[in-house]
Amino acid sequence: MSSTRFTVNLDEITFVLFDQLEMHKKLAGLERYADFDREIYEATLQGGKKISEDVLAPINRPGDQAGCTIDADGNVTTPEGYKDAWVQLAEGGWIGVSAPAEFGGGGMPFVMSMALYEGFIGASVAFMMYPGLAVAAARVIAKHGPEDKRAAWATKMFTGEWGGTMCLTEAGAGSSVGDNRAKATPTDEPGVYLIEGEKVFISAGDHDMVENIVHLVLARTPNAGKGTKGLSLFMVPKLLVDDEGELLGEEGARESNNARALRIEHKMGINGSATCVMGFGATGPCKGWMIGVENQGIELMFLMMNEARIGVAAQGMAIGAAAYNYSVHYANERTQGSSIREVRNPDAPRVAIVNHPDVRRMLMTQKVFADTMRSLCCKVALMSDLADELEDEEERTRLSGRVDLLTPILKSICTDIGYEMATLAVQVYGGYGYIQEYPVEQLVRDSKIFSIYEGTNGIQALDLLGRKMRIGSGALFIEWMQESESFLREAAKHGFIEQAARITKAVQSLAAAAMHLANVGRQRNIEGAMLQASPFLKMFGYVLLAIEAAEQAITAKRVMAQRGASPMLKAKVLGLDFFVNNVLPLAIATGKGIQSGDESCLDPLLFQR
Repeated sequence: MSSTRFTVNLDEITFVLFDQLEMHKKLAGLERYADFDREIYEATLQGGKKISEDVLAPINRPGDQAGCTIDADGNVTTPEGYKDAWVQLAEGGWIGVSAPAEFGGGGMPFVMSMALYEGFIGASVAFMMYPGLAVAAARVIAKHGPEDKRAAWATKMFTGEWGGTMCLTEAGAGSSVGDNRAKATPTDEPGVYLIEGEKVFISAGDHDMVENIVHLVLARTPNAGKGTKGLSLFMVPKLLVDDEGELLGEEGARESNNARALRIEHKMGINGSATCVMGFGATGPCKGWMIGVENQGIELMFLMMNEARIGVAAQGMAIGAAAYNYSVHYANERTQGSSIREVRNPDAPRVAIVNHPDVRRMLMTQKVFADTMRSLCCKVALMSDLADELEDEEERTRLSGRVDLLTPILKSICTDIGYEMATLAVQVYGGYGYIQEYPVEQLVRDSKIFSIYEGTNGIQALDLLGRKMRIGSGALFIEWMQESESFLREAAKHGFIEQAARITKAVQSLAAAAMHLANVGRQRNIEGAMLQASPFLKMFGYVLLAIEAAEQAITAKRVMAQRGASPMLKAKVLGLDFFVNNVLPLAIATGKGIQSGDESCLDPLLFQR
């Protein structure tokens, strides 16, 4: 049945990339992407669809049921089929599709990775944890690793020969990274330190799909200061290598670097992903090579963190899209009850549940969120590409600032909504959604972690309100607001007068909420201001998605004038109406709550035990 088979809707993806964003035109003049055109991009998307549906989707449920195992020496075995899938992705160049060509990557823009991720992650989010982390770690090494090692090591990671991880979290410290205790002691060998410590919740900490794994480890050098400013970053391989990056020792007896998995965490979801407790230096000397300079660790790690946060937003978007695709197929297949118009007629024919109004409401909710999240994720990825490659320094700075402003919102709103859309899929399926015979219950379990890792969504809200909104005395936000209001004036000229007016009101309400919180902060009531950080971020996210809905409706109207109407294009126009009338009021209501000044939950007498 199609309600149990994963599919990728390329029509929706190509609409965003080529009709709405016109990415092929915007990237065509950039030297890095001069060899790519729309035909190549579309062929790549077709290939990615095949990988998603035929290679990754079949291992998703078995991988969830089997999970990973670990032996006494800390070697992790992934579920059956994972290693074969890795080989196919590596040989096809899918792991480093947007990595620099000079390091063995495909050299494509980041926005293409974002579009491909919808299929890859939606098909098997647990599997995609492994290549996702390897690529993110490789980017840091390619830019800032020791010069004599960066090319060899990053190339092996981008091409799938090696894996990679990000080792920040320690037991007890959690998100308070500055409390980390891992130590790095210098040796007589320049740039080499002995690493000692334990890290927890390390995704892809060990696995059997690659010959080596490079861990990026935050640790504190002797006499380093407290907090995050005293941390340095080290690349720590599982197995030792020579100067050319070749493994030391004979086949079957490689030289261990004593960086090993101690155990696998048993989790709620993403069971095919090995989430490990890692020990460094507990069983012998563990070498680490410093990346960058001493005490630069948190700065460099944030380069990886920011990419990871956009990647986690892609996870939320992909799960939301998968949830909708499963739901709409099931609703068309599942026959139950009669039409509401024939409810009193016992002889009325049974109809597919897609005909029931409440099911249609749930499907439309899923659809508008899937469409707008896809649009926003791809837009931010394209901004990132342009910020890296444009010659105009002023425009590069503007786009870079916009990506910085939107990243915490993107990560949070997509992960929260992705999870909500997964739970809504269970509701569409009814009782069948709650059992493992159908795929949507796994979506719920797999997607809950998204709002927690790479900085909880509460931390993203603190970053947005406490840092991003304050840059240049609010310059990033003011520029976004002015640009949004200008776009909405254009939207009205395209015939969307009432919708544009409603979204403009929401933008102004967001600005009023921001001003209110700034005033609270100026009164030195920091707790009162930060109490509303998460609601403010959520409000901002809804407004961003409303603007995406408007942009999609305008694009659809233009395309219909050129190529004629289609159900997909009509859905974009109707989707704007649905969003404005059913979702956008949540943003207005949230703004009122923010400005109410209520601080009741801060009463010190509450929650005492």
